[in-house]
Amino acid sequence: MSITPRTSTTLTQFLIEQRRRFPGASGDFNALILDVAMACKAIAKSVAYGALADMLGNHPGDGSGSVNVQGETQKKLDVLSNDLFIRMNEWGGHLAGMASEEMDGPYPIPEGLQRGKYLLVFDPLDGSSNIDVNVSVGSIFSVLRAPRAVVEGGALTTTDFFQSGAEQVAAGYALYGPTTMLVLSVGQGVHGFTLDPVMGEFMLTHADLKVPEDTQEFAINASNARFWEAPVKRYVDECLAGKTGPRGKDFNMRWIASMVAEAHRILMRGGVFMYPRDTKEPEKPGRLRLLYEANPIGFIMEQAGGRASTGRQAVLQVQPTSLHQRIGLVFGSKNEVERIERYHTEPVKIENGNPLFAERSLFRD
Repeated sequence: MSITPRTSTTLTQFLIEQRRRFPGASGDFNALILDVAMACKAIAKSVAYGALADMLGNHPGDGSGSVNVQGETQKKLDVLSNDLFIRMNEWGGHLAGMASEEMDGPYPIPEGLQRGKYLLVFDPLDGSSNIDVNVSVGSIFSVLRAPRAVVEGGALTTTDFFQSGAEQVAAGYALYGPTTMLVLSVGQGVHGFTLDPVMGEFMLTHADLKVPEDTQEFAINASNARFWEAPVKRYVDECLAGKTGPRGKDFNMRWIASMVAEAHRILMRGGVFMYPRDTKEPEKPGRLRLLYEANPIGFIMEQAGGRASTGRQAVLQVQPTSLHQRIGLVFGSKNEVERIERYHTEPVKIENGNPLFAERSLFRD
């Protein structure tokens, strides 16, 4: 069957065009993004082989199973994907260090390899719990500038990564689904590239993606409903009430348990995703990691005209305080996210005049 591509622009050509806007640019940034893309291609191949290459199931670790710094059981593909990101990005001379969901601390570029001016943070395989049931998963990444002292040979420290999402140089994700896609923003909108499996090239197929401002879809894990606090419960109840409720329209609910897949659906057709802080584990300020999940996805959403929030503030304005910091996150269609934010800031409602029944904010200070 003959396939006529929608465009002949490759990722490499796209990056060259972007670079031409900055005549003094060295090309290091372009090379870094291409290294990241190469890692994503390698991961896509491993995901596609699945059981044929013994890629399903948990990583054996020391024989009793492998657990990452988050306390989560690692899949075989979690470990492999992390290794691929490191191996394909440490040698190019563009990075001063990396940080990942699967590593306890930062990863400095080894002695003997050239050190560059960027930092790379990533979730090598988001949604890996879906691997064994063949549901779409993905990789998420973010590029930051390394402090001058680190670039010039100083020791890499955890605090070098404590940069707000607004300081990201670029962010993106790869989606390993029916087709493999790379969605990227370098601060000038959001663009989607589809992997041509014959050429081995990411081709520009979705230029200048925009998130619709309004939607009738929302995504949340409804099994946690008993742990939600009042603002989120109010929002979901209104959606479920449909045409006869205060919203005056019917909503559909989605939940894939793969944030990359959720984000991609919202980017393509709108929607709102909620993984809020709740009372299930009161000691945790949220489920998602700020640096390598919330910030890059938030950057993508904001660049596409959507919104990403903690409920009280734009997520890109949050100042990180730890490498694996968790946070509540709401993102997607701008008008819906702003409604949820408003529900968190409206005056407290008192039932029966008793303050014990006051609505509480989901995102406590």
